[in-house]
Amino acid sequence: MPIPFLLLGIGGAAAALGIGKGIKAAVDINDANDYNRWADYNVSTAKKNLEESRKASNTALITLGEKKLFVLDKSISRFIASFEKLKNVQLEDSAGMDELNKFRLDKQSATELKELSGYAASILGGTVASALGGAVAGFGAYSAAMTFGAASTGTAIATLSGAAATNATLAFLGGGSLAAGGLGMAGGMMVLGGLVAGPALAIMGFIVGAKASENLDNAMSNYAESKKIAEELLTASVLCNSIRRRSYMFNRLLIRLNTLFFPLVFAMETIITQKGDDWNNFSNDDKHTVAAAAAIAKAIKTVLDTPILTEDGKLTEESAQVAEEIKPVFEAYKNA
Repeated sequence: MPIPFLLLGIGGAAAALGIGKGIKAAVDINDANDYNRWADYNVSTAKKNLEESRKASNTALITLGEKKLFVLDKSISRFIASFEKLKNVQLEDSAGMDELNKFRLDKQSATELKELSGYAASILGGTVASALGGAVAGFGAYSAAMTFGAASTGTAIATLSGAAATNATLAFLGGGSLAAGGLGMAGGMMVLGGLVAGPALAIMGFIVGAKASENLDNAMSNYAESKKIAEELLTASVLCNSIRRRSYMFNRLLIRLNTLFFPLVFAMETIITQKGDDWNNFSNDDKHTVAAAAAIAKAIKTVLDTPILTEDGKLTEESAQVAEEIKPVFEAYKNA
């Protein structure tokens, strides 16, 4: 009879179709798991790279801040102590200083350097020891005026840590681990060169937690989203690396300047001890020594006055040019 055979054929086809659907479902599940694993890998790798870049840039900022404080406390303070003793000073009388005219130290700059060295002594003396981490990083990132406040306002040194912590970029750089998807002190929001990565990172939990999903469309969507997040985190990593390189450039500038500066300060102290404090009694060589020390003090102040970061976390244009600006100082002593 043909009907039973027909039914048998239909049943076989249905079974085959069921097997086919089952196989496709299994393939979809495997594909979904693969996409979710790739999504997890994309984001976790980008997070790890950003975490490493963040730590390195923070270390560089702290190193620079420490160097600024050291130069102010050790070299600038000694220079100011001797320079203030001098009478009838006429720096323009110094022969052979034409190449350093741009760095002639005026009374206002000398006053500001004195106040900055006082702030440095307060920090290093432990006045705000509990705030040193963020404070020193802030001093590395910003100009002295931005960090300490205008000297004329008498801003309390204790406010330094608050000034550093309010900037979202610095809060992120000095914040806790990204392991949990958070942003430490920044409270889940990072402003880094105009990039707001907080919302993107909030999606991360959904992506990583989606491993158990058997929906291929969702998994593919997760993968696409993970690529976007990885790109944003890469942008943040690139900026962190730029901050690190700029910080170390400033650190090298200060080291080179201080290498020239400190022997001149010592020589100036010796001149005053031996010949008194009247500029008119100095030889041309003596005047040249004092003028050279003053010029380098002004060059150091130029570095201190130049911020690496803007208030919204972008690298400043002036920080890229500062090495060129003080190049005449190094040229003047290159063959000395």
